[in-house]
Formats: sequence, C-alpha cells, structure tokens
Amino acid sequence: MSTAFIFPGQGSQAVGMGKALADTFPAARAVFDEVDAALGEKLSAVMWDGPIETLTLTANAQPALMAASLAAIRVLEAEAGLDLAADAAFVAGHSLGEYSALAAARSFTISDAARLLRLRGTAMQSAVPVGAGAMAAILGLDYDKVVAVAQEAAAGEVCDIANDNAPGQVVVSGGTEAIARAVDIAKREGAARAILLPVSAPFHCRLIESAAEAMQVALADVEVAVPLVPVVANVTAAPVSDPNAIRALLVRQVTGTVRWRESVAFMAGAGVTRLVEVGSGKVLAGLVKRIAREIAAANVSSPEDVAAFAASRQPA
Repeated sequence: MSTAFIFPGQGSQAVGMGKALADTFPAARAVFDEVDAALGEKLSAVMWDGPIETLTLTANAQPALMAASLAAIRVLEAEAGLDLAADAAFVAGHSLGEYSALAAARSFTISDAARLLRLRGTAMQSAVPVGAGAMAAILGLDYDKVVAVAQEAAAGEVCDIANDNAPGQVVVSGGTEAIARAVDIAKREGAARAILLPVSAPFHCRLIESAAEAMQVALADVEVAVPLVPVVANVTAAPVSDPNAIRALLVRQVTGTVRWRESVAFMAGAGVTRLVEVGSGKVLAGLVKRIAREIAAANVSSPEDVAAFAASRQPA
C-alpha cells in the first residue's frame, strides 16, 4: 500500500483540537509548547478553551491548525513507528496545510512554520478592507464551467478561482460585487448551489497581492530544507523538493488557485492507494472520496486514531 499524508486548511478548526493528544502523548505536548514559545503567547489555550470566535481569526486559525497537524504526525512517529521518509510517497496540504506538510517533512521547523503562518494570516486579513471582498462556493458545475462563470462575473473587477476542491465543488474569490454576480450567474447556469462563504477576506485571489509580497520577504529569511518526501504543491499539483522552488510556490499560493482536485488525482496516478488526513477534521478525507474513490482515506486526530493507525501497520 502506497501512502501519502495530507494536511487540512482553514475551516477545519474546532475548539479542543489536539488536546487529547497533548494530554496523552509527550510528543504532542512538545509541539504545542514549541508553537506557544515561537508566537510568544498561549495559542494552545485558545485552541483548547476557545472561544471559537478567537480561534477562527485567520491569524490564529492558521498556526493553530498547523500545530494540531504536527502534534498528530509527531505522535505517529513516536508511538506508531511512522518513518515519513520510508513510509510516505508524498505529503500535501490544503492552503495553509501546505506549510503543515512542509513542517511534517522537516522542510520547515515547527517554530518557523508557526511564525510564517501567523504572518500569513495577518497579511491576508489586512490586505483588503472589510467588506471589499468575498468568496463563494459553486456546487454542481464542473471546473471549466465555473471558470466561464468567473470570467463573465468579473466585468472588469476581480473574480478568480480560489479552490478547485473536488468535482462539482469550486470556490471563487474576489470583489464583493463580482462574487455576487458569480453567484447569480452560476445559479442561472444550473449550479446545484451557489453560496457566499462566511470568510473575513477574499483568499487566493489577486486582491491580496500585498500578502504575497509580505510572504516573499518572510520566506527569504527562513531556512528551507529539502523535504524528506516530495510535497505536492497547491499551485502546480505536482511534486516539489527544491527549497528555492518551494519558496516561490508558497508566494504564488497566496493569490493562486489551490488545485486540490488535481493534486489528489496526481497522487492517485502516481500509485498512492491510501491518503491519511493528519490533524483537525475530516474535510480532506471527504474530498478524496469524491475525487478518487479507489483511494482509501483515513484521518488521525485523536489517541484512538493513533492506535488504529498503529494497528494498520501490523502484519495480518
């Protein structure tokens, strides 16, 4: 069985995530301590005690989700015998999850990933005035049809494809009026649903170019090692290992499309037969089932999941 590990993005946060792992395993506790120290605050307290409104703030949610994912992967290494270099064909993550994937593969330290994601979240949030941007999920239309919808809706404004998540699930991002037009046009074109998303900024579109510039500066000052296993990059849906290329792709990712459907399809085509979502929630595992039904999908976020993963590695 060829396995890849995948890491969730924003929207998967939940109060209490990672706490059971931290209470049970020293390896998990060490991750949360490292993230708290890197940020100079008790992000772990917000993760475990809330309130959800504070955890959901972009500047908190991004490093918090990384922390939950890295706690889980480090526990798999410490308790279930996982050797990422030997046991994984690829790692990949959805949006901020790409930083989690890189940290899991030792391309970033956990501390650097936490600081980069705090900066990324802050820069993305502040790039566009509140109310000037929006995002919408278009369900039930294929990717090419949504591209045409976005082009018609733009009308001289920004309406970009933010996420190509799965067949029939595409997210558009841009100016508030352009996104409202996209919702109307998508419904006219037969979308099953076209709904505005409750987000605080228009992520993954050209309106947040200033955030990409901020990340370019920050990434230039951070050591990026060759990852233990290739990372399937969001903006190319192809594997990357070169540190300079990793930096460049992370800068492009801020305003570029998260090509998740194609990323999963690439891994399936490369022989991956199991994808393990590591961290909070089961969003990516659910998408995998829609993209490549032949791939087994699992997730690891609790001590029970760690035990199940360990058991799956034992000979029958």
